[in-house]
Amino acid sequence: MFTIIKKNIDIDFPRGHHLHCLICQIPNEIRLDNEADFQSVTQRKWQRIRSVLELITTAESNLKKIHFLLFPEGTLPFDHFDQALAMISKSFPNNTVTMLGLEVLPLISFSDLARRFVADNEELLQSVDNDRQSGDIDALQVNSTATIVKESSGKVRVFLQAKSHPCYHEEAMEPHRDLYHGKVFPLWHCPSTGFNFMAMICFDYIYRTPYQSNIRQIIDYANELYFSSRQQLDLLVVLECNPKPEHHLFRNVVHGFYGEMIDATPGVHDTMTVFCNASGETNASLPEEYKESFGHSSIIMHEDHKIASREFSNFTVDNFDGLPVCRLRFNSETRLFYFNLPVFHRFDPRTTRMPMKIHRIYQEDGQGHWVNMRNFESSDLNIPNPQGETP
Repeated sequence: MFTIIKKNIDIDFPRGHHLHCLICQIPNEIRLDNEADFQSVTQRKWQRIRSVLELITTAESNLKKIHFLLFPEGTLPFDHFDQALAMISKSFPNNTVTMLGLEVLPLISFSDLARRFVADNEELLQSVDNDRQSGDIDALQVNSTATIVKESSGKVRVFLQAKSHPCYHEEAMEPHRDLYHGKVFPLWHCPSTGFNFMAMICFDYIYRTPYQSNIRQIIDYANELYFSSRQQLDLLVVLECNPKPEHHLFRNVVHGFYGEMIDATPGVHDTMTVFCNASGETNASLPEEYKESFGHSSIIMHEDHKIASREFSNFTVDNFDGLPVCRLRFNSETRLFYFNLPVFHRFDPRTTRMPMKIHRIYQEDGQGHWVNMRNFESSDLNIPNPQGETP
């Protein structure tokens, strides 16, 4: 089981206004032990991520308002971490949060990375050091993420977390490969606005048992936050490279999270859950027996947000097969989805304000750049409420 550590960050999100998020549903070339052209794969993965970072640094229109940038798990080669950090530090707007899924790396390398940013990762580093003292595990592989926060002052902070619930064959298909289990998860708190958010890595989201699991701990922590301060968990991000994003295990947790199957959960009732998955092109890097249905990133919120079910050309709005939720389920193609995160919860039924709006959808142009899809249905932009009202 992991420990939740509260981390205060100086992010000046606009008060009373929605935030903006970009999901990067990009391919992931999954490493195999017998990989022949390691450097070519590394360069292809980095070039795609760099093209997205360049899109933000040269942002036009309302893309300049971005607050959250999300990449799937396992997509950033560790050799290019410093380059990504330098681009974010130099050119990203202030008040932005970038979540990067790192390729697996040895525990000793992960420990060294945490020491570089010890001020923001003290508890994580202590946990890793304790584990290393208990056995010869420096070569153990770590599936991890880096959350890079550029504060309102321009200061850049780096927070790391390791996957706590890894599957031994998910990053490499060889059954002898085991992975390190992380034990520290940060909850980021913005004192100026009371906004709270967390990140998880794929399987970290699922139950072990209904009463003892990662997600249960998050619910309990958020409930305590609600009862002690009347704040709540506003955003939960799940970074995936998942061939079965709609497996019944994930659906069961969504049901428990929003359906209050165990007890009342006011701390997460209005939480936006954003799943950022690798695109369907991930299959191209896998042996035939492992090809599955990658993609289908999604946004899930409680049914009180009142979004009508409807099918669009690039995504579907539904209730996840009858759950008490509203879900935007994207297609499996390589795309960037730019949308707003609602700040108004439990809407007045008389309102004409839209819970969500898809601002832009980007696709690759074949030359390493991202272009706004101007030919998708105009109705894709505005997601109506059950009364069919428009902004």
